[in-house]
Amino acid sequence: MTDRADFLAAALALLSPRGLTTDAEIMAPWLTDWRGRYHGAALAMASPADTAELAALVRLCAAHGVPIVAQGGNSGMSGGATPNASGAALLVSLRRMSTIAPVDRDGRQVTCGAGVVLQNLHEAAAAAGLRFPLTLGGKGSATVGGLIATNAGGTQVLRHGSMRALVLGVEAVLADGSVFAALTPLKKDNRGFDLKQLLIGSEGTLGIVTAATLRLVPAMADRQVVWAGVASLQAARALLLHAEAALGEALEGFEVVPSASLAAVCAYLPGARAPLAAPHPWHALIEVVADDDGADTLPERVEALLASAFEAGLLGDAVIAANETQAEAFWNLRESVSPAERAKGPAMQHDLSVPVAAMPDFVDAAIAAIEARFPGTQAIGFGHLGDGNVHFHVLAPAGVDGQVWEAGEGKAIARAVHDLVTQWGGSISAEHGIGQLKRDELLRLGDPTALAMMRAVKTALDPQGLLNPGKLLG
Repeated sequence: MTDRADFLAAALALLSPRGLTTDAEIMAPWLTDWRGRYHGAALAMASPADTAELAALVRLCAAHGVPIVAQGGNSGMSGGATPNASGAALLVSLRRMSTIAPVDRDGRQVTCGAGVVLQNLHEAAAAAGLRFPLTLGGKGSATVGGLIATNAGGTQVLRHGSMRALVLGVEAVLADGSVFAALTPLKKDNRGFDLKQLLIGSEGTLGIVTAATLRLVPAMADRQVVWAGVASLQAARALLLHAEAALGEALEGFEVVPSASLAAVCAYLPGARAPLAAPHPWHALIEVVADDDGADTLPERVEALLASAFEAGLLGDAVIAANETQAEAFWNLRESVSPAERAKGPAMQHDLSVPVAAMPDFVDAAIAAIEARFPGTQAIGFGHLGDGNVHFHVLAPAGVDGQVWEAGEGKAIARAVHDLVTQWGGSISAEHGIGQLKRDELLRLGDPTALAMMRAVKTALDPQGLLNPGKLLG
């Protein structure tokens, strides 16, 4: 790296004081990850206004050998947007790139900047009578660029797929400052590799996404939200298959929550209560939606589904939300599982996936194995049954020092959980990304051929290793 002062002077001349700061107070909130697990330092924080400014800045960084860590809403779960402690990297915020183009209602698509906040995208789509079918708890801070970089998932993957399925086109700045411009979507395009897919899920290590064209779907005319009690996770899986057969694409979400997690949420949330009068070992949260074409018959279809499921012995009890307020209350119970468990004490939280059909048996086997190997812990699996995404949390024994436990036994637990999911043919990261949290585990457990292919791509596109160093592949 050349002289820092020379680089900063050139960057300031390029971006102006609005686009570059070295003020420690301004930078401080962006140098710690959302979970508070990783803390870093930065040479400066740049906020380019558009793609041209970012491209010029990246060329300047390449000339001076300055590493770049790109960041959106700083709401990631794996430390993927936090620089290391050396202070050598430039933190690049994409938040100023927040333009949303007029929605193409006929094409059901929209082009927007990487800094657009997910909630603002939802509102823009809704104003045009459409919706962007990806949502998550951090929708008020997560940005389009971050969602693309991590291939975000959420609760609607069952019907609409992850971010990878919703991106029609991408614009990105590569490590040499060149611009990959592929915003125009084509239904068919056989000109070699689908290069935009390399960037989706690459966590800013291959290029910095600046804009995207995204797929939209018709607005919901009605939805039915059901809370059901079932005897086991296997029974929940049977109920899922029954619902898929009966409802087809109208089935948009199918979440599972064990009784222990529901109890923790009810103790944590003021005024919260279990939706069903009697206790059940497991609970399923089911969302069914319809646009204008199917709204009139949706309530009857859901009632028929529950009646046939009762008759088949697939559930013990169920209630349909009476209105939107109750529907949101049901979802709030599900979305509060993680904070409720954190409030109980330290825990190791794992974001895993296994083949969908294997999820019930995996959860049972993993709980038994971890609790036997690490006495005093409590293992809990919950999440997106429809796409096999298990949020597998292991709560610490009562009375331990959280930091000491996480650094010692907690790390051993994480390795054991990752070994188990690998043996089951699954993934150690379903939707949160690798970042720095799981980097070493990916290198330990990843397929050598796949890792070699990824390293070859990284070397070809970023030969100096300047884009998000220390993340994903290291």
